[in-house]
Amino acid sequence: MTGPPLVEVADEVVADLKKKLVDPNSSLPEKYRVLFSLRNVKGAAAHDALELALKDDSALFRHDVAFCLGQRQDSRAIQVLTSILHDSNEHPMVRHEAGEALGAIGTEECLTPLREHQQDGVLEVAETCQLALQRIEWLRAHPEAGDEESPYYSVDPTPALPTSTPTEELRQVLLDENKRMFDRYSALFALRNKGGDEAVAALGAVFGARSALLKHEVAYVMGQMLDKKAVEFLSGVLKDGAEHAMVRHEAAEALGAIADRVTLELLRQYAADPEPIVAHSCVVALDVLEFEQAGGFEYADKGDGGEAAPAKRPICPCRG
Repeated sequence: MTGPPLVEVADEVVADLKKKLVDPNSSLPEKYRVLFSLRNVKGAAAHDALELALKDDSALFRHDVAFCLGQRQDSRAIQVLTSILHDSNEHPMVRHEAGEALGAIGTEECLTPLREHQQDGVLEVAETCQLALQRIEWLRAHPEAGDEESPYYSVDPTPALPTSTPTEELRQVLLDENKRMFDRYSALFALRNKGGDEAVAALGAVFGARSALLKHEVAYVMGQMLDKKAVEFLSGVLKDGAEHAMVRHEAAEALGAIADRVTLELLRQYAADPEPIVAHSCVVALDVLEFEQAGGFEYADKGDGGEAAPAKRPICPCRG
């Protein structure tokens, strides 16, 4: 349950990326390209640049920075992530992502803040901290799983159930409102790993569930799967102004990853959504789309030195 290994990059390249990241004149898509490079870069300089980015005005961007800090699994991030989790004035989506990131890092030091917020007044934050604690507990009982690399280059909030599990059984677990969120997530990731029409249909049924946290994770994995059968589900979520912003934002970025004519028109329409998190997600998704349509491979800023870590996952994850 690890992400891809961090790589060495020249100090001058990291310095150039950091400069662009904190430049008030950098557009949001430009900052995202930098973020996706720094996420995979080893060392204190990259970590310090990401910490500075947590002061950005965009809640969407801050939450993705918190996500990247968790994916790096660098214990240097624990202090700043804990501060975010404690900050009741911070956007709930950013606090949720900080909690998930602490769960991804998973050391003893992460337990205290997660325990303090497992009954948080914000449901999504509370559920995230409960999941994170259960993930750490599960890894303690299954230490051999800690070295497994995800097929999607991500540190998932829970392990996946075996892909040999029948799809209908996974669907039942996923949709059961009485099951632990940990178990429902484990079914969710198994369906992602299985893929195919039946798996997408089972995942799409979640959008009728109560938990915004679960729905946002389903939208995220649909973006990972890149299955066009998911477009109908995701489009409906993005269009629903009554849906939680964290779910709609994840649907927007997933649509950007799937990338076809229908999604392009929809993202352009909702780039002016009154909810900033949704609008900003559409702007970034459109930039990713335009980059890929121009023949680009890695959605990342390589810095003036032309060197950067590979950006395996060119959209958000939040997991978060």
